[in-house]
Amino acid sequence: MDLTGKTALITGASRGIGAAAARAFADAGAKVALLARSGDAIAELAGEIGPAAVAIPCEISRYWEVEQAVQNCLTAFDTLDILVNNAGVIDPIAPLAIGDPEDWGALIDVNIKGVYHGMRAALPVMTRAGGGTILTIGSGAAQRPLEGWSAYCTSKAGALMLTRAADEEYRDKGIRAISLSPGTVATQMQRTIKASGINAVSQLDWEDHIPPEWVAQALLWMCGAEADGFLGGEVSLRDEEIRRKVGVA
Repeated sequence: MDLTGKTALITGASRGIGAAAARAFADAGAKVALLARSGDAIAELAGEIGPAAVAIPCEISRYWEVEQAVQNCLTAFDTLDILVNNAGVIDPIAPLAIGDPEDWGALIDVNIKGVYHGMRAALPVMTRAGGGTILTIGSGAAQRPLEGWSAYCTSKAGALMLTRAADEEYRDKGIRAISLSPGTVATQMQRTIKASGINAVSQLDWEDHIPPEWVAQALLWMCGAEADGFLGGEVSLRDEEIRRKVGVA
């Protein structure tokens, strides 16, 4: 995939899938705007990537910060062609009846409102330019409940619906909106899940998880026309045929 001349804005870029995606998109020729709460981590990553990267500290649960981050991206690189809605959290992991309501709401602020904020800030820019690609990290948790994950499952179902809504409203304006369900990925989130000891996912071994670089390669593939059959829907990286197409089988 050649992304020369394109600009990608990646949320949650400080580690895991976001950092892997930043490296992969830059290697493919794209300029990358790195968003995360951790300014030091994205600054270090931007330094590693070089002039094709800019670090933009941002709390995605606050719309004005996301809107400003998009403007900062345009100031640095003039265009915004790809948005990767990657930032997400798993806590609180707790049964419905005993979880903390403030923590439950904080997850929703990041995992649903953060995705909405990214779309809301990017869509006017992309539609004025004639189109763009919006990729959101989804989850199998959007499809079924898991013990202790009421907030996470709800948020991923909501994020998938936002992808469908973006496609419904903006496909005819050149917007390609697709969700990616990667399966379980070897990131810090899985360490948090493991430590909880709740539900079957916490019982998986580290070797059961795919590397974040596989997810980054899938996101690259989704930027191309071969993924157009999934517009408004979801690509599953559990699917062996998809893995072959992506090149990670």
